Parts: sequence; C-alpha cells; structure tokens
Amino acid sequence: MKLSAHQPQYLPWPGFFHKLAQSDTFVFLDSVQYKKREFQNRNKILSAKGPLWLTVPVITKGKYYQLIKDVEIDNSVNWKKDHFGSLRANYSRAPYFKEHEAFFSSVYSKEWLKLAELNVYIIMYILNYLELPVKVLFESALAPEGLKTARLIELCKKTHASVYLSGQGAKDYLEEAGFKEAGLVLEYQQFEHPVYEQVFPGFVPRLSILDLLFNKGKESIKLIKGRG
Repeated sequence: MKLSAHQPQYLPWPGFFHKLAQSDTFVFLDSVQYKKREFQNRNKILSAKGPLWLTVPVITKGKYYQLIKDVEIDNSVNWKKDHFGSLRANYSRAPYFKEHEAFFSSVYSKEWLKLAELNVYIIMYILNYLELPVKVLFESALAPEGLKTARLIELCKKTHASVYLSGQGAKDYLEEAGFKEAGLVLEYQQFEHPVYEQVFPGFVPRLSILDLLFNKGKESIKLIKGRG
C-alpha cells in the first residue's frame, strides 16, 4: 500500500493531485507548523496580464508557531468576493467553467473560520470530480510522534503502508536510510507538467488546478497522469 502526505493547500497546483493519483492513502498534514508566503493560503490563476495571486487573509499576529489546523481566516477582509470575481472574470470563457461555477459560488458564499477546513473542502470536491479513489486521512487524527522523517515513518506504520511517496523537494531533508531500516520503500514523485490550451495565448505552468479544470474538464486527470 502506497502512502503520500502533504499540507492542505489553497487551490493546489496539478502536481498535488498527481501525487494523490499515485497513492492508495493520502494524509493531510494539518498538525505541522503553518508557514507564511507558501501555498497554504494562496495560489495563482491566469489573467490577461499573466499569473494572478489569490490569497486568503489569515490571522498570524502573535501566532508564529500555530499549527495549520488552527489557522483562522481574517474575515474582516472581503476576500471571498474578490476571489470568486477573479475566477469569473478570467475564466468565464473557459470551456468547463460553467460546470464548476455553482460549486465555487457556494464556497465563496459560506462563512469560513479555519483555513484548513476551506482548503480540504475544495480539494475533496476536486478529488470527487476527478474520480480519484484515494483514501483520505488527517494527521491530527493519527497523532504520529517524532519530527520529519520519523514522523512520516510513523504515519506509514499507522496506516499499514509499505511505500511512502514523497515530493521531490523533500530530498533535501528526508533521511532515506530511516525508511529502509523501518522496512519501507521510499519513492519520489515523478511529475511532468501537462501543456494544454489556456484561455489566454501562450502557456503558463504551475498555476492552480482550477486553470486545468476550467479548460479541460474531465480530461484533466489524464493530463495529470501523463496520458493526455
């Protein structure tokens, strides 16, 4: 059984879903420290002027060491109207935008208090749309001990995984020998970004998965898996 894990991101890029597509079980790392200026509360879509950041404002003052599951959204800022307006303004001509418009209209009509809850809600919608049968669990419920490599090995044991699938970026800090000593196979994700027709001329990679969904619909999963 193959396990992968990642922090719950806001409108993740296609590589996030490629990892899930290669996994039997996926764990949301919601009990790790929240980091500013990463992709936990922001991501990019495409506008006529190029990539456009959509950022969910969060409360961080005096909460430097807070866990992702505890991060609160700053609803004093009217971010929801801005985000949905940006999606509609830039993707209304995309072939499959209408297919998802009602869902995102409802998302940005709800009151969200916790960032992780918003992120997971959207990710689960996309998983269901792409028909990915991966089992989803939460680190906070599994309560693994240890840090970094030891923590991931503990997650593998708790989920009865024999293989851990890691992103390429983790090569810098994972202790590969630790997996071998624990009787686990460590694999690194091999993701080739798909190239597809976007709303605006040219091609811009590494955007939110929404850019792919709105332009390619159900075909998105084949492109993510490299079978487009």
